[in-house]
Amino acid sequence: MTDLNAVLDLHLDYNDAGQNTVRAYLTELLLAVWRDRDCFIGKRPFGNSGWEYELYTPLVKAGFVTGVLDADGGLDTFDRRAADTLISDAIKALGAA
Repeated sequence: MTDLNAVLDLHLDYNDAGQNTVRAYLTELLLAVWRDRDCFIGKRPFGNSGWEYELYTPLVKAGFVTGVLDADGGLDTFDRRAADTLISDAIKALGAA
């Protein structure tokens, strides 16, 4: 079983949300939903599309999710279902804290 606190505390490199951990990123995402309400744009919550990869890539780099990085450090292939499940579980863990 994965330590969800380890996932939440995972360090993030530069990202459009300007946050340094998965926990802070998810918190900022929820704040954006709350703040923007009907105007929230899920495709570009922080200005750019593909924002999910700001979480997927560190999960693969840390070994939480199986995947392959390309020569530039981006994702070549990865288990998206496992990554989505892990992020969903981490979100639930935020609520249980």
